[in-house]
Amino acid sequence: MSILNVLVVDDEPGIRTGVTRVLRNFTVGFPFMDDDFSFRTLETGSGEEAIEILEREPVDIVLLDNKLPGIYGIEVLEYIRQQEYDIQVMMITSHASLDLAVKATNNGAYNFVPKPFTPQELKAAMESITKHLYLRRMTRKLNEQGKQVRFQFLSVLSHELKSPINAIEGYLKIMQEKQAGEAIEDYQGMISRSLERIKGMRGLIMDLLDLTRIESGKKKRNIIPVDITELARMAMHSMEPMAIQKSVKIHFTGDQPIYIHSDPSEMEIILNNLLSNAVKYNREGGEVFVSVEEKPQGITVDVKDTGIGMDDAEVGELFKEFVRIRNSKTKDITGSGLGLSIVKKLTDLNHGAIRVSSRPDQGSHFSVIFPRE
Repeated sequence: MSILNVLVVDDEPGIRTGVTRVLRNFTVGFPFMDDDFSFRTLETGSGEEAIEILEREPVDIVLLDNKLPGIYGIEVLEYIRQQEYDIQVMMITSHASLDLAVKATNNGAYNFVPKPFTPQELKAAMESITKHLYLRRMTRKLNEQGKQVRFQFLSVLSHELKSPINAIEGYLKIMQEKQAGEAIEDYQGMISRSLERIKGMRGLIMDLLDLTRIESGKKKRNIIPVDITELARMAMHSMEPMAIQKSVKIHFTGDQPIYIHSDPSEMEIILNNLLSNAVKYNREGGEVFVSVEEKPQGITVDVKDTGIGMDDAEVGELFKEFVRIRNSKTKDITGSGLGLSIVKKLTDLNHGAIRVSSRPDQGSHFSVIFPRE
């Protein structure tokens, strides 16, 4: 239960105590809200005291009479607007007029409740203003998150592309000036490293395209019976060249065809990412164990490795976008930081679940479970 602070500003004590009494056990909830709202009331009889309260305490909603001793309610409303407080204001007055309504609306008032009002009228007005406050705050939060994600996206993209571009540019200049010799053989190492950098950039771009298609809902899905055992075997074969370079041995268990209804490309992305990480983050001469089984809880794909592993804090960050585990053991390992977030989104899309257990220097175990037909 969340609590909203309501400031009641009215020079009539009966109005203030009446509002407090009505709101004491009143709650507001809507299906789209995560939580119901209850109300804590603060009371004052003057505009000057209202401003003092606003300056020292957090307030969410103000119920504001206009005709007050000293400064009028419309001046308090103008002060709230000038200070840019995140507050919704509802005027409660028996002296409403068209001019006042226009002026109050221009200064940010949400609506009016004419006096005298019944408890039901007050409750209905509070439901309306609470919903408006909630939606406005959620909209602002989503916009702020969107800006942060865009900034984070551009920062990561520029960082991930800048380093390989600089390296390739450096190699090309060396070749252009023939600094390493006259024969093409003198530059084979630089050419190989440049191709590896280009491969990494292509992988980043493909990950970004996959993520964009998934989140936009524009990814066309071709749902058919898919033999996940065969797809896992194909993924293993695709990773063999990388595994050979690191002297990593891949073991596969899964003799029987096991079918699920899915998009084959989605299953390929999941399996390729899991196996690629198991090889990439393994130790030299390590092992990877892949199995596909039909268990009581569902169709399970297990990928275990004997690699560098992670602590609990690192596991907790694993499926966030643009997050890569950075430490002395991973500093030379390239990646976009998107692979596992894409795996998680595609697993969710297929009504599955993914579990991870890992220990530093002891390896990691990823288990993806899909529901049986």
